[in-house]
Amino acid sequence: MKDYMEIGATPCEENCAQVGSDDYTSKARKECNAYVNQLWRWLKSEKGITKDNAPESFNIVVRSNPHDFGSYLEVACRFDDSDEEAMELAFSIEENGPTHWDMQAKKELAE
Repeated sequence: MKDYMEIGATPCEENCAQVGSDDYTSKARKECNAYVNQLWRWLKSEKGITKDNAPESFNIVVRSNPHDFGSYLEVACRFDDSDEEAMELAFSIEENGPTHWDMQAKKELAE
């Protein structure tokens, strides 16, 4: 069955756009997209996993979730819970993923 593991909007030791702030959606989408790209780079460097060779049921996505002050955006791993390799990738990102922006993400955020 398809499942999701929420990872966060940015690396855990970085600030992120706050729900309800001016231009939240635009800022949050930019942060989340940069984080998705960074997580794929991290998977490639740590595990040799790319979008092309990742398990078919695995992906890193941006999700919108309801909140008292409006919807918020967050990065999540999507996987089939019957696919052990895909599930292990999600747990690996959640437990050991990057804690700070890398140089490429910083460039994306500055654009």
